Amino acid sequence: MISKRFLLECSVTKFLKFGSKSFTLDELSKELGISKKTIYAHFKNKEDLVSNSILFLIENYTKEYGNAIDKIEDPIEKVIVIYEIGLKYLKYFKPSFLFGLKKYYPKADKVFEDFKAEVVYETVYELLTEAREKGYIREDVDLKLVCELYFLRMENVTFKNKNLFEEYTLQTLLQHLIINNLRGITTSTYSSPYFE
Repeated sequence: MISKRFLLECSVTKFLKFGSKSFTLDELSKELGISKKTIYAHFKNKEDLVSNSILFLIENYTKEYGNAIDKIEDPIEKVIVIYEIGLKYLKYFKPSFLFGLKKYYPKADKVFEDFKAEVVYETVYELLTEAREKGYIREDVDLKLVCELYFLRMENVTFKNKNLFEEYTLQTLLQHLIINNLRGITTSTYSSPYFE
């Protein structure tokens, strides 16, 4: 019997490549050589599968960035690493995957939107607050507004009119979307290897 985890791994790969709406359960069952009944043994319907696929991606991303930032002391550098890893994940998203969530899978879209809000308004905001307390960020900066402007809608920027991942390297996008914006709110005494 195929495990739920294996189904999620395969589903995520296909949804990211072809879009959440375009890749069907019939195609998934054919790809894996199983019946749709086997899929339904693990998931109530396609939206349940898509929602669980989003959760699977979130768990992998959270684990990866959690392990990476545990080794870093500087809160600003932690923010940079969170987005460096996030951009690495986004690079493999087909824009239609995210747009399909909004249009066809509202529960899955809510899972994704809630996760983004949690990362930005809890994790990143707390790191920026810590950076301010350490004297790394200017006192006149509205940290909530910075989170709203620069960190909440990364996928909207990268996929707005064209897929920026096709035109720019991950490092260039990280530099212009994250590092340069952080540089603009730091104090003149703050320094980081990322800023050099």
